[in-house]
Amino acid sequence: QVHLVESGGGLVQPGGSLRLSCAASGSIFSIYAMGWYRQAPGKQRELVAAITAGSSTSYADSVKGRFTISRDNAKNTVYLQMNSLKPKDTAVYYCNADLRTPDYGLGDYWGQGTQVTVSS
Repeated sequence: QVHLVESGGGLVQPGGSLRLSCAASGSIFSIYAMGWYRQAPGKQRELVAAITAGSSTSYADSVKGRFTISRDNAKNTVYLQMNSLKPKDTAVYYCNADLRTPDYGLGDYWGQGTQVTVSS
């Protein structure tokens, strides 16, 4: 069984920073793309940033220049460094990973979400 566990969310003032982490654990052959999504109240879940196994990255226009996604393949962990945070960044942030397991092959997995609130 595979688990994705996020950490690092919380309350921060506008202009502040947070670093989210997401560690994948369990019986895993390989992890391919990983990403961060977010969902604000009353809105659809949206892709924030993604990173391939080769560490190519992509970002939503709304976070370019402020957020940085990275990964540590040895730790099966993906990070999201969030700087210059704005109230509109307030949302539940979810980790996502495309990975292969010995029992179920290739699959798409999600973390439980971590709340990020940007407010003065």
